Amino acid sequence: MLVASSAGLVGCGSLDGVSNGIVGLVKPYKIDIVQGNFVSKEQAAALKPGISRAQVRDVLGTPLLTSIFHADRWDYVFTFQRQGLEPQSRKLSVFFKGDELQRVEADPMPSEADFVASLDSGRRFGQVPALEMSEESLKQLTVPTKQVEPKPLPPLPASYPPLEPTRP
Repeated sequence: MLVASSAGLVGCGSLDGVSNGIVGLVKPYKIDIVQGNFVSKEQAAALKPGISRAQVRDVLGTPLLTSIFHADRWDYVFTFQRQGLEPQSRKLSVFFKGDELQRVEADPMPSEADFVASLDSGRRFGQVPALEMSEESLKQLTVPTKQVEPKPLPPLPASYPPLEPTRP
């Protein structure tokens, strides 16, 4: 009986070591965290001194940070965290004088293609198709042109009812 219980305890100890080894191999999934406004090299190159605030907003989108103390400065901040890698952080600031862009201060920005490639986490789902049409495909594309005649609007009434009820 003593030999059987000793063998059982030794077996449990070795099983415990094996289970800890298996648990060490399995790691929980951690999602990629993308925060802020991604600004590509192409977008930053489109900013020229003298363009308006509206044009900057059209190119870059709404700024992540605006301050009432710095009304002539917009900040675009972007962070990207992935499991097992160092977090990436980029910042672009645009400065205005009145309504016109005066200058841009920015970290080195990746191109859109470089950024998309950095998002690839190693999963392979097959060949990614080209996302733009070739010249031949554009020539073969026929867009139906259907002219629609506008319908005439109904005539306006001669008089309108009063806005407030009349008092007797």
